[in-house]
Amino acid sequence: MKKKSLIFFLMGPTAIGKSSLAIALKKKFTQLEIISVDSKLVYKGLNIGTDKPSVELLKKFPHRLIDICQPFERYSVAKFYRDVHREIKNIILEHKVPLLVGGTMLYFKILLEGLSILPSSNFVIQKYIFEILCHSKRELLYQRLKNFDPIMSKKIHCHDVQRILRVLEVCYVTGKKFSDFLIAKKNIFPYTVVQLGLFPKNKLELFKKITIRFEKMLEKGLEKEVKDLFFLKNIDLSLPSLNSIGYKDMFLYLQKKITYQTMYNNILCSTRRLVKHQLTWLKNWRGLIHIEVECVKITENFLKKFFLKYFKILKI
Repeated sequence: MKKKSLIFFLMGPTAIGKSSLAIALKKKFTQLEIISVDSKLVYKGLNIGTDKPSVELLKKFPHRLIDICQPFERYSVAKFYRDVHREIKNIILEHKVPLLVGGTMLYFKILLEGLSILPSSNFVIQKYIFEILCHSKRELLYQRLKNFDPIMSKKIHCHDVQRILRVLEVCYVTGKKFSDFLIAKKNIFPYTVVQLGLFPKNKLELFKKITIRFEKMLEKGLEKEVKDLFFLKNIDLSLPSLNSIGYKDMFLYLQKKITYQTMYNNILCSTRRLVKHQLTWLKNWRGLIHIEVECVKITENFLKKFFLKYFKILKI
């Protein structure tokens, strides 16, 4: 039987230090090649608000699947599935080891469980559902999801507009529940995977770090970054790039629909909700190696020793 190639997953909530750890590991184990597993880092121009590694850092330590599409494009789960498989194959052909790093848990999940066979996306229908049927209100959107597909409403967060729209679109187009399509899977992941999950020792410390990080984003020019996106053609809040934490509320502030303080509070609250959601995913994740870390000052020496132990066991 042919031996399966080995790859690593490095997962964790936002702001816990996944990127800095991945770079530390790359320095120590040069045969690693980093692949970003983040639904927002794929977009060009979304730099400050996503806490994207700097251009200089990416030149020294390249991350695949960063800056691969424009903010007015729509990057889907299916596109990620195709792109990440291509990058993994290329890395293995180079006799190196893929290290997949990120916090988009859905992307990791579809790699392990396979991609459901679904109709192609129709963004005209999605826009119609959001703007005409739901009057651009998220609460109405989520209520329709509960009416159409109660099973999916329990799996999707009420603020995840992009996924809710996709589910409703499939329901409208096919006349079937989205959950019915999840039964049929294809292309189960053909690799041996070591799954590593970072957890905060103190969640409150992580929340403090999130506040400090957000204030640094404001100092670096998050408002200008969103303002520049604001003037691009074909840009609106229905796009996955802008309908995300940091960008959505700053966009509304620039349109004078909310106050600066409301924007500030909303972004911090949304980020904390995201962290709780990510940690819920990870706590229920099968086969995960749990690693507790100090969030304010990540003890890199401890982490390097921890990872070195696994690399030695796996004879990399």
